[in-house]
Amino acid sequence: MLRAITPPALRAPFARYSHAMEVPAGARLVFCSGQLGIGPDEAIPEGAEAQARLIFKAIEAILAEAGMGLADIVRINAYVTGREHMAGYMKARDAVVADPPPASTLMIVSGFTREAFKVEVEVVAAKA
Repeated sequence: MLRAITPPALRAPFARYSHAMEVPAGARLVFCSGQLGIGPDEAIPEGAEAQARLIFKAIEAILAEAGMGLADIVRINAYVTGREHMAGYMKARDAVVADPPPASTLMIVSGFTREAFKVEVEVVAAKA
């Protein structure tokens, strides 16, 4: 059983995430490479929210191949190219993360391999 750790001695998380997630011994782990908002047809949506939704669909497909789902995510590392993209990313993320939400980090970076990309997300999933 995965366990969220959010000590009462700490300030509550700024958004929908846990300070930490405990993974029990013997759980299977899947580490997903950073995914970008690009479809199989090479189309890249314009907005950060649309890119993030496409990214989480890709992550869902990867996890399904491992017999897991989005509810098994214990860690999210996300990167956006500007503060103006944070709300769109967070809306897409919040629509798919389970309760308790995973541990998460969101960073603003200068860019990705193609200028059109606004969001990149990598995750770690665990299933006992």
